[in-house]
Amino acid sequence: MSRALIIHRCGPGTTVQDMGRPGHLEQGLSVGGAADITALHEGAALLGQPASTAALELASLGGIFEATADTRIALTGAPMPATIAGDPVAWNASHMLHRGQRLTLGNATRGNYSYLHLGGGIATDLFLGSRSVHLVAHIGSPVADGDTLPLGMDAGTATGQTLDTTDRFSGATIRIIPSVQTIRFDANTLSRLETTNFTRDPRGNRMGARMSFDGAPFAAEGQLNILSEMVVPGDIQVTGDGTPFVLLGECQTTGGYPRIGTVIPPDIALVAQARAGDPLQFQFITRDQALAIHKAHLSQLAGLPGNTRALIRNPHDIRDLLSYQLISGAIAGTEETS
Repeated sequence: MSRALIIHRCGPGTTVQDMGRPGHLEQGLSVGGAADITALHEGAALLGQPASTAALELASLGGIFEATADTRIALTGAPMPATIAGDPVAWNASHMLHRGQRLTLGNATRGNYSYLHLGGGIATDLFLGSRSVHLVAHIGSPVADGDTLPLGMDAGTATGQTLDTTDRFSGATIRIIPSVQTIRFDANTLSRLETTNFTRDPRGNRMGARMSFDGAPFAAEGQLNILSEMVVPGDIQVTGDGTPFVLLGECQTTGGYPRIGTVIPPDIALVAQARAGDPLQFQFITRDQALAIHKAHLSQLAGLPGNTRALIRNPHDIRDLLSYQLISGAIAGTEETS
């Protein structure tokens, strides 16, 4: 049987995702792709494969998975309780899932989007250069119980690697730059945007995240006369009721709501990973600052493969501990030394 991943159980928001489909806005297709691109890079680094490799994105709910052949895996993104064949395994780490063993993932303890990476990646059909499911555009469909996903050939062998990660799952200060209509908002409104304590509203999906807040609504001058024009992930639209709404990867490609600002690319995942009720604040920065931050972020992602290290396992969690070589290079004590 070809290498494959059997889905015994998964949540309704489980999809195959990679970097998405940039460059198709003029055809009415937003980029899509993984909600947390950093998590995609982390998993690729743990398995020593390209960051463009397709992985399984789980939206808050875990599942049960089985490999038809020995398969390297890595777990990144929103942390979930994880076991292989009943034994607990570490998050932000790579492991071996032997043929017939079951990987069980509980529900996310923080954040919204978790990732199961597989050696060789998920090898579903490419469409416009990507394997990403785009729910809004009806490209592909969510993974369902009983599905079997084909896996690519894996040239790597290493497992037992881990990686230090930043906390992207507890709310944050979101850095933004002025957008096309920022000038339509008066100085007091822009100042209030930065001083308001927002939380992530329960309403939201891969298209965008609605903000909850106390206080007066936000409004722009002449906002009813704005014509629809291109929008991109990160844009903060102010809807008709005065509520900021941050667009995410599967957003529409045009919109007529005024945009009070735009979230810089490194911080979009912070919005996507924020749970309902998690605290969020907005902070304006300059374009030059944004470019410097983005450059540093790309450099950090590129350096992830060099920052992995061996995972130190707790002996209590190693079922076959006595099969390991626990002492190496032992001597009798009577040998002559030079």
